[in-house]
Amino acid sequence: MSIPNIITLGRIVLVPIIVWAIVSSQMEVAFAVFLIAGISDAVDGFLAKRFNMTSELGALLDPLADKALLVSIYLSLGIWGDIPRWIVILVVSRDIMIVTAVIVSWLFDKPVEMRPSKVSKLNTAAQVAYAALVLAALAFGFKPGPYDIILMGLVTVFTLSSISLYLVEWLRHMSTIEAK
Repeated sequence: MSIPNIITLGRIVLVPIIVWAIVSSQMEVAFAVFLIAGISDAVDGFLAKRFNMTSELGALLDPLADKALLVSIYLSLGIWGDIPRWIVILVVSRDIMIVTAVIVSWLFDKPVEMRPSKVSKLNTAAQVAYAALVLAALAFGFKPGPYDIILMGLVTVFTLSSISLYLVEWLRHMSTIEAK
């Protein structure tokens, strides 16, 4: 197993620690571990690309780690009322739609190549920035406005754009299935 894959697995292990910290109102811990997870994401990506350590396993684990981290944080913060529930529903629904589309594609023996679009990368960046801002505000007791509203707007626009683009691509991909 490569070093980037080990780092990615470490990021997955950090997810329950962050969730525990959020539900235990240990926001300083949640924010610190979230920063560690973010830095580890950058490090594993750098190592994989720079030293040609990319792998099929890494290509699957990295987005899984990102989704586990973001979905868990959004759900935890939403349940505790620290972020609006509608944005939690939007973020989580997008990921459920993507996973469902991949599963359906496999069931029809038409696997989808997993490669994030530019909009999807912007979406992830906006989701991470919003989660980091909320965690920082909770950890250090400051008012995040107006940046929280701006980031919520970006998350909303990029999430809806990403859903639309993935849906169009998936429908195009699946359109070759013969009707019976």
